[in-house]
Amino acid sequence: MDARIVVLAGDGIGPEVTNEAKKILDVVAGKYGHTFVYDHQLMGGCAIDAKGTSLPDETVAAALTADAVLLGAVGGPKWDNPNAPDRPERGLLAIRKALNLFANLRPVKLNPQLIDSSTIKREVLEGTDLLVIRELTGGAYFGPRMEAGAEGFEAYDTMLYTRPEIERVVRLAAEAARGRRKKLASVDKANVLASSRLWRRVTVEVMQEYPDVALEHVLVDAMAMHLIRKPSTYDVIVAENLFGDILTDEASMLAGSMGMLPSASLGDRLNSHGHALGLYEPIHGSAPDIAGKGIANPLATILSVAMLLRHSLGLEREAQAIEAAVDAVLDQGVRTGDIADTGNEVVGTVVMGDLVAARV
Repeated sequence: MDARIVVLAGDGIGPEVTNEAKKILDVVAGKYGHTFVYDHQLMGGCAIDAKGTSLPDETVAAALTADAVLLGAVGGPKWDNPNAPDRPERGLLAIRKALNLFANLRPVKLNPQLIDSSTIKREVLEGTDLLVIRELTGGAYFGPRMEAGAEGFEAYDTMLYTRPEIERVVRLAAEAARGRRKKLASVDKANVLASSRLWRRVTVEVMQEYPDVALEHVLVDAMAMHLIRKPSTYDVIVAENLFGDILTDEASMLAGSMGMLPSASLGDRLNSHGHALGLYEPIHGSAPDIAGKGIANPLATILSVAMLLRHSLGLEREAQAIEAAVDAVLDQGVRTGDIADTGNEVVGTVVMGDLVAARV
């Protein structure tokens, strides 16, 4: 297979972890007879510095014609002025909108070797294997807003949703649940918010098409508690944009470190191979405090390219090979500093990438 992958290395540790992910893709290509071509484009703070915008037009054009997009991370103190006309995070929201990526998939599956790296008790975590699906194009991040000026005392953001936006993400979540343990938890705040009441009504309607999937409605504050109290009881969780943003970061800590968790953002645009054009990224940020030190954990980005192979290229065997390689390296007791415990061999970013590549 020939595939063109747009790489948005971004800021902070982004270039370091995407370099290791490309290393793994190159090994996969050599082993299984594929050709992956990388198209490096700018997005985030580096794009603001070079082009005056967090998302240049040429980046969007390249992404629209790619087979998949790999993102490192964006942001950092240099661009952290809340009153700036453009910020790195705007580029991330904008590219999701441009590619019509309406669902973010974040799997949280605990590696047995890392169960004690979490701050949650082992007996609570055992058996946790869940998938959180976050809606990406609606809600308070994109609804009408008013920004208060320097002397302003009032501002608002509108949590706006339409029936089609809810239908498509719930349907995707139901399909995912059907392929897993057939349980779907829909998160809302229907006891208070009108948009959540619409969310719940539409969810009930869509789920009539999936009688084999058990549906549970959970208020967002209750879900925040249940993820810590009984995470192993959940299979697939679907939530609107703001709630999903918060809950996925909370869920990431079940695995012990954000450095371990990948994500895929998918939409309805197809690539040249007839699969979903997706954007794949680790869920961690740009970590400017450790950028350039060679100690960042690349495993979340490496696992993200496994998702890229699975969802955008249809290469399940290759995706499983990467995931098995990551497990094998962790089984050896090798760790980066963020997931290390007493007795582990601690290695840096490049060595961790080399070890996974060798296993693949």
